[in-house]
Order: sequence, then structure tokens, then C-alpha cells
Amino acid sequence: MYPNFTFFIEIFGTIAFAMSGSFAAMQKRFDPFGVILIAFVTSVGGGTIRDLLLDVPVFWMHDLLSVSLIFFTAIFTMIFKLIEKNFQVTLFIFDSLGLGLFTIIGVEKGLNADIHPVIGVVLGTITGCFGGIIRDILLNRIPLIFRKEIYATAAIFGGAFYIVLKNFSNFSETFNQIITIFFIVLIRTLAVKYHWQIPKFYRETNSSEM
Repeated sequence: MYPNFTFFIEIFGTIAFAMSGSFAAMQKRFDPFGVILIAFVTSVGGGTIRDLLLDVPVFWMHDLLSVSLIFFTAIFTMIFKLIEKNFQVTLFIFDSLGLGLFTIIGVEKGLNADIHPVIGVVLGTITGCFGGIIRDILLNRIPLIFRKEIYATAAIFGGAFYIVLKNFSNFSETFNQIITIFFIVLIRTLAVKYHWQIPKFYRETNSSEM
């Protein structure tokens, strides 16, 4: 059902985004049901939209493994929170990992559907970003993709980088996937560390948008 290393990418991506969603929900002091729900939509939101656009069966509706992983990851995260108090750093780590892992999955599924590589990058970005968008909307906060932080841009660059490696390098498929994941995580990390931002085309105002 899953080709080689891609299966493990999907597993790790599901776990990473489930933990990201769980930590985000616990920041808002959601009850256990709310934590599991947010973990679920964060993990499957982007992939669901991708599969609907590709007009193929939605992946998690035919795969109990994904649903089970999300459920048990959310439970584990609620227990783990008794030890880990720095939600912000932990959320960033797992969100960045999930972005890198799921961007690869989206690009791969687009290419396997014989669509143009540019659209494959778009699908990778949707897969990597839209679960987080749904999560943030449900948590009543502005999604990361609409803030000044570089988020979707990292997925776009990563997807394009993967296409280039896939078509113009002699590296193995597994190496291409791993290096692209690290590339996306690196962009996100450097963007946050050095406050890289997308240029704004409007003047600052004194009014608060939060």
C-alpha cells in the first residue's frame, strides 16, 4: 500500500502533527476530548483537502492505522505534559517536523497522480499547511500561514527543492526525501531564530489586530 520510506514519513508526520495539535489545544486548556479533536484535524486536515482535490478516497477513512496513531499520540501527549512545561518550544519542534514530512507526502501523491510538478508543490504545501490552518481557526487564533512568520514559504521552497532533486540528481529517493525534510525544518528554524519575514506592503498602524 505504501512505497518503502514514504510509509514511515506518513507515520512520523501523523505523529508529529498530532503532538503539535495536542500541545496547541493544551495551551488553550482544552479538555481531553478537545485535545484529541484538535490533534485529529491537525493531522488529517491537509491530507483530506489534498485527496478531495485529487478526487481520490480520503486516506484516513480507509486506514485505521492513522486514526489509531492520532488517538494514542494525543493520549501520550496529555500524559507527557506532566513532565514537559515548555509548550511553545515543543509545539514549534513538532509543527516544523510535521510541515516537512507532510509536504513530501503531498508532493509525492501529486506526482503519482501525473499532475504538473508545480501543482505537485501546491499540493505539498496544502498537505503541510492546511491542518495547521484548521487547528488555529478552531483555537480562535490567526493561522501561522497568515502571520509574518515564514511557514507556507518553507513548504513551497521545500517542495520545489524536492522536485529539483528528484529530476536532476542521482541520489536515491530516500535520500531526496530526508534531505528535503531537513531543508524545510531548517528554513523554519532559521526564520524563527533570525526573525525572517515576508515583506509587508502596508504601513504599520498603532491599532492592535490581536
